This record gives sequence, C-alpha cells and structure tokens, in this order.
Amino acid sequence: MQNLHKVSVQNLRGVGPQLAEKLKKLRIETIQDLVFHLPLRYVDKTKISPIGSLQPLTSAVIEGTIKACDVVFGRRRSLVCKLQDNTGIVTVRFYHFTWSQQRKLRIGTKLRCFGEIRRGSSGSELYHPEYTVISDDFPIALDDKFTPVYPTGDGITQTRIRRLCALALAELDNNSLIELLPSYAVKEYSLITALKFLHNPPVTTELHILATGRHLAQRRLICEELVSHQLSLLQLRQKIQRHPATSLVEKLEQRDKFLAQLSFKLTPAQLKASAEISHDMTKPTPMLRLLQGDVGSGKTIVSALAALQAIANGQQTALMAPTELLSAQHRLNFENWFKPLGIKIAWLSGKLKGKARDYQLNSIADGSAKMVIGTHALFQEKVKFFSLGLSIIDEQHRFGVHQRLALNKKGVSSDVTGQTLKQLPHQLIMTATPIPRTLAMSLYTNLDFSVIDELPIGRKRIETTVVDSSRRAEVIKRVAAACVSGRQAYWVCTLIEESESIAIQAAEVIANELKLLLPGLDIGLVHGRLKADEKINVMNNFRDKKINLLVATTVIEVGVDIPNASLIIVENSERLGLSQLHQLRGRVGRGADQSHCVLLYNAPLSHAGKERLRMMRNTNDGFKIAEKDLELRGPGEVLGVRQTGSMHFRIADLSRDAYLMSEIKVLADQLIDNNPELVEHLIERWIGKSQEYVQA
Repeated sequence: MQNLHKVSVQNLRGVGPQLAEKLKKLRIETIQDLVFHLPLRYVDKTKISPIGSLQPLTSAVIEGTIKACDVVFGRRRSLVCKLQDNTGIVTVRFYHFTWSQQRKLRIGTKLRCFGEIRRGSSGSELYHPEYTVISDDFPIALDDKFTPVYPTGDGITQTRIRRLCALALAELDNNSLIELLPSYAVKEYSLITALKFLHNPPVTTELHILATGRHLAQRRLICEELVSHQLSLLQLRQKIQRHPATSLVEKLEQRDKFLAQLSFKLTPAQLKASAEISHDMTKPTPMLRLLQGDVGSGKTIVSALAALQAIANGQQTALMAPTELLSAQHRLNFENWFKPLGIKIAWLSGKLKGKARDYQLNSIADGSAKMVIGTHALFQEKVKFFSLGLSIIDEQHRFGVHQRLALNKKGVSSDVTGQTLKQLPHQLIMTATPIPRTLAMSLYTNLDFSVIDELPIGRKRIETTVVDSSRRAEVIKRVAAACVSGRQAYWVCTLIEESESIAIQAAEVIANELKLLLPGLDIGLVHGRLKADEKINVMNNFRDKKINLLVATTVIEVGVDIPNASLIIVENSERLGLSQLHQLRGRVGRGADQSHCVLLYNAPLSHAGKERLRMMRNTNDGFKIAEKDLELRGPGEVLGVRQTGSMHFRIADLSRDAYLMSEIKVLADQLIDNNPELVEHLIERWIGKSQEYVQA
C-alpha cells in the first residue's frame, strides 16, 4: 500500500523523464495528480447516429458507404468523400491526406467515422474525423462507455493522457487515497467512487447534467476543492496575523485639520469605510482590508486618511500603484493634501536614476519621508523603510501576488518575549474594479471588506451611447462641439486582439487623422511605448487644458482624473470586456457637468458583444457590470492573468458553482474548529505548491 501523492508518474509504464517534464507543465507530477486530472467533457461513441439526423455543432458516430471521393482544388486542396447510409448523405473532408489514404478511401468502401458536424457549402460536413474502414464480415464493437476529453499540453495526445489516467486509476484503492471531508459532508458519493465515476461515467449517465457541473459526483469533488481553497486563505490570514503590527491609534486633531482644508465633504460611505479601516489599524495585529468602490467614488481620499493615521503615530506609509501615470497622479494629490501639514513625500519610480534616486532612497531609509509613493520599484531589495506601518496597494488586480507579498515583507523586526519576529505593516488593498460577490467569497476570504457604494455629491450619471463605426463622422463633429465649448475629450484606441505595437500605430494614425479633420484643436497622444516622463508631461498638459483632445490607448484605463474631460470615445468597443469598458468610461464624469461616453463598434456584433454594449448603455453601476462580466467571460478573464495565476481549479468553476459558496464557507469554518488535523492534507491535495501565493 502506498500514498499516491508521493509516487512519481515515472513509476507508471511508459513514462520517462521527457514525458514527465511535459506532464509537469500540466501540474501532474504524481499518480495522485493524474487521478485528479479530470475530464473537461465527454463524447458519446456508444451508438451510431443516422446521417439524416445530424445537427451542426454536435459530435456523432456515423456509418456509411463512400459514393464518391475526389481531390478538390479550391482555396486549399482537399480530399472530399460523400458518405451515404439509408437516411442521407454527408461530406467528409480531409485537408491533410496521403496517397495511401486516398487509395483506401475509394467508392464502395464502408466507413465508421466520429467527429464534429459542421455546416458546409454542400450541407453537413465532417473535417478530419476519426475513421475506421469496416466490413460486414468483421464487425467492430462500439464503445461501451463515454469517452473522456482531458486537458492536454504540447506533445500529449488525448490517447496518451487517457491511457495514463487509466493506469493511475488502476492504482487507486481505499487505503491509498483517504477521505478528508467529515462523513456529514460526503453524502451520496465517497471520494474514490466519485473519481472513478467521473473518469468513466456509465452510458446511462445524462451528459447534459455533467456538462452543467451539477452531477452529485461532480458536486462531491467541487465541494472538496472549494473548501481547500477557503482553508488555504483562512490559514494564510492566521499566518499573517500571528505576526505583530504596530497599534496605530487615531489622532483626531490631525484628522480634523486635514478634513478642514479639503474643498469638499466626504460621503457617508467614505466616512463609514474610513472608520472601519481606522478601527483595524488600532489593533496590534496586521490589518488585511480590501477597499472597493466604483470608478470616481473617492477611494484615494479614504486611503489618505489611513496614511495620515499611520504618519501621526510616527510610522511610514507606502502606496504602490501599477503604472507611472497613476503613481504620478497620486503624488500630485498627496502633495496637495499633505504638504500643508508638513508631511514629506518620497516618490520612487523606474525612471528615477542616479542622485535623484539615491536621495529618495535615503529619505525613505532615514524616515524623513513619511509618505512613500511609487510603482513596482517600491518592493525592490534596495528600498529600505525606516518604519513601515501601512502599505496601500492601488488597483490590486494589476499586481502579481508575489509582488504584493514582497511589499508586505518590508516591515521591521521587533523583539517580543526574547524572540525576533517580523513586524508586518497594516495592509489596505484598493480596487476600482468591483469584485463580483462570488469571486469575493471565493478569493478574498482572508480579507475584510469595505465598500464605497455612492458617488461624491454633485456627480451625474454618465450618458452612454452605442454607435456603429459607419457613423464616425458624426462622432467627430460631436467631439469638435464639446471641445469648442471649453470641455475636453478622450479618443481611446483599442486593438486588444492585436499586438501592442499595432494598437500604438492605430492610435498614431487616428491622432494624425483627427488633426487634419479638427485643425482648430490641440490634439495630444499617449500610449504605453512613450517614456514615463513623456506620458506624465502629456497628461499634465491635458490637465492644464493645453490639450483639447487626447488620443490614447488603454494606458489611461486606471487612475487618470481630469475633471474638465466630459466626453470619451472608445473605438472597437465590442472587443473589450465589460469591466474594462466601465473603467475607461470612468475617465469622464469627474466634474459637475454632464458627461458622455460613445462606444463605437464594428458590425456585425456577436451575441456576447451585444450583451456587453447593452449592459453599458443601461447601467453605470460597476457592481452589476462586474457580475455580468463574470457571467460572460468567467473569473480568469475578469480578474486577469496575474490575479488568477494560482487559481488552477481542477473541477470547480467560480461562476458556475456560486450557489455552493455559503455552504463551503460554513464547512471550512467547521473543519478548522472540529477537524484541524485534516486542513493541511486538504490544502496539499488540491493546491500543493501554489498554497503560499493563493492570496497576499
């Protein structure tokens, strides 16, 4: 008897070092990994379908006799066979074929084929189907079970991965894979029964139930996987909060002085969020709080109050932003707010070199700079803080988890009861991309939440219109009218399916075109290839109203705050996800005047494209938009690659399985309280080496 999670795949017949390396890219290193490498879907090769009943976009096994077979020369040379049974005729087409294959596929030959049916110029067609030449004298039995389709990688075919999974299942027995969920959570299926079922479901199983993830065998494994992720997050929270943090008491005099100098009043939602953050910071354990609010809701001023509380207690605050543009804007805001209070600000970015950089590093290290603002440069090894009490991470989904952990480790060491412990800073994470409730419950269990769910007083709803790109000339006239009236506008170029260089070329072409069509306007251009100081100069000129119309790529998606800009045009809007469209729209609507967003699209629109643009036209509510974006694109696309880098779910699907999350949270809490000995094993089984970085 052996523990399969410790047995290398190289113990299986036919697996050598080369194949083991390929399997490792699929996160398969042990026999247990193979057992948990579950099918994506199933195909039914257990019955023959009449040719006359075939439907496009379905897969089927068919049998028939070749009535014609010729090499056809069109845009691509292909071997085309007409296959007929007593119900109809279908075209079987091969674009890649050999002379030997052509000789075998002659008139009168009987074939059994399996493949996806597509609609072609001559009716139903199968492209490169699996096929076997058959004979009435030597019948070939049909499959007696559904065929699993597994996730694969380079150099690993479906045939090979099926064989390996079958070998792994043969190693499975009741003593080599133990139950880790308590009996009250197992219900109808044990772990081993569920695994065997899902690798080889019987032909009586209804495939449409498996396709929706609602079969009880799937639910058994989905629950265990989601519970393991919940436990990992809760364990990480406990691990972080075992470290001490400086208790930062609220200094009301400093706070009141700060608020009195502002030209606006905070909303009730901002004050509530600020109170929650302030309370956390008074504790001697690290705050772990996520502040989310819609675009333009005023998260930055709330973070400034948190920074002020840390500074008033003699601690430093670090604010990390994902782009030079956003960090420069934060620098501008915090200088306006903090310099009258005598608070020195350091700004650290990639463009700083030589003596200027050394000066900033020294002021951070000696503690004279109490507020430190920067990009990724902040977590570099050379950056030493004198006493970091609070770290603020803006637009957190733009950072990899490793990066956020690196900044968290900039805290100081302190002696506690004779031991040297790492003192962690309080951490405030901010996002203007509202996180759907499903994802929040699944991915941010280790964080407390504050939500700013109202806009500042006087802000108006952004009016959004959806316009076919054939009416582009009308839109250009609208831009001219807005700029002549003293307002400013953005024209955003998006070509996300192409390379960045092509997007930049497109922006340059459009900028030149608009300069010809709108000679009376000052038109600027900003994109990702400009040097940091060039981008900042362009944005400063736009802020100072020296530029009427700014042509940009999506580099302006986050953080750009120009109150006088009241019109934004987004090209190729059908190519973007809802959350990104909403972020871009949020570049306007920051002043008291009515703002407008025009979404230009190219017809024809896909169904998903129509849904996205309809949603943008109908609502300005970022939380509703986030939920719809999750529904349309899934969690990986919504959060981005960096954020989901460790979300390697084997069977769970966060959007599909949302209905289970309340039950999962209860089960995770019960396991921690009643079965703590199982927690580590569950995390190791489903997450393994990714555990440390599931969430920072």
